[in-house]
Amino acid sequence: MDTLAELRAGRLAGAKRIDLSCGLTEFPREIFDLADSLETLNLSGNALDALPDDLGRLHRLRVLFCSDNRFTQLPESIGQCRALEMVGFKANRIRTVPAAALQLPSLRWLILTDNQIETLPATLGQCMQMQKLMLAGNRLRALPESLAACGRLELLRISANRFEALPAWLLSLPRLSWLAGAGNPFDAQAEEAAIAARSVPHVDWRELALGTQLGEGASGVIHQATLGPASQPVAVKLFKGAVTSDGWPHSEMAASIAAGAHPTLIAAQGRIDGHPDGTQGLVMALADPSFRTLAGPPSLASCTRDVYPADAQWNSDLALRIARDVASAMQHLHTRGILHGDLYAHNILWNAQGGGLLGDFGAAWMTGALGPAQADALQRLEMRAFGCLLEELLEHCSDAPPQAMTALKDRCMQDVAARPSFTEALTLLQSEFSQ
Repeated sequence: MDTLAELRAGRLAGAKRIDLSCGLTEFPREIFDLADSLETLNLSGNALDALPDDLGRLHRLRVLFCSDNRFTQLPESIGQCRALEMVGFKANRIRTVPAAALQLPSLRWLILTDNQIETLPATLGQCMQMQKLMLAGNRLRALPESLAACGRLELLRISANRFEALPAWLLSLPRLSWLAGAGNPFDAQAEEAAIAARSVPHVDWRELALGTQLGEGASGVIHQATLGPASQPVAVKLFKGAVTSDGWPHSEMAASIAAGAHPTLIAAQGRIDGHPDGTQGLVMALADPSFRTLAGPPSLASCTRDVYPADAQWNSDLALRIARDVASAMQHLHTRGILHGDLYAHNILWNAQGGGLLGDFGAAWMTGALGPAQADALQRLEMRAFGCLLEELLEHCSDAPPQAMTALKDRCMQDVAARPSFTEALTLLQSEFSQ
């Protein structure tokens, strides 16, 4: 169906969602005919550079997507839509963000990834409901201090910017759990050292035979493959090269290499050389087919929390094993000065016979250039993400959960200073297996 033609013919009366990606250069005024019903407007993938000054007429609008367009300024008129909860302007040419555009008291999720933004207005701190703020791939050197008032903020992406240092107040945000900061000047030396080090073997592209595509994410494509004359089964990740919602693929590769080997971590086993197109890539262990993803990524409704299958259920013993395996992987990363940045169930593989495997280094970064106190505080931020995972595992237990997991979950969700380390968490979880 030609949605634009249907709209102009008046056949979409009462519609709650409109998706238009058809080379638009101007905002179709007929959209205002849906002002009393429209809640989601997706104008991504067009050639728009402006929105109408009276956008506030869409008084029921909750979600606005305008990614992959030609905006050089975030439209001020967005600030008129007081019901907006989610705004996405990824991959435009935005340099300017007017203060009036962010006077949005209901805003929970803002995506300004992959633009040219150098500064953000203080009004960002008035978005008191903000839970998810995605700013990777810009030219930011600082964040407005007013953002410190956004106590509900849980996920922040400031990778691939120009920060010389992290804002000190970030570490005191009570709910911050998923923070990505790779690809900034303060992190550059550690990244380059990891890339240059020969801590994993270099694998000639000609030794690999690619097979079935296993998956595709923002940063690259993963294939099943075989390696060498013995046809060793492996997984191969080929990076796309462009900035993602998490940051630069270059940063992901550096963290994957620096992570080293660990039995419950899916990290790099080799770095690919000699790809005919110059594409960068990694060789990783191929997980047993019995392993599957623990949950799906967050939805528009859940915002920062993963979405589990309706029938997701396991006994307390399996929940404990998954928690222990993830804690072990995280302890290993923290010991090596690496933050995962995206400790979520959708990045964990599990099976009923084994336990859990933690993967995906897309948001990972290194703390080598930071002081010990700051590095320790950042590691404790990730403990809250682990607390969210424990909460979800406990919710899906088919029998009475271990008291240790419940107690640990409560500790992880406390203020930053009171949270345990992963070393403490692992010790507590392991003690359950000896009882």
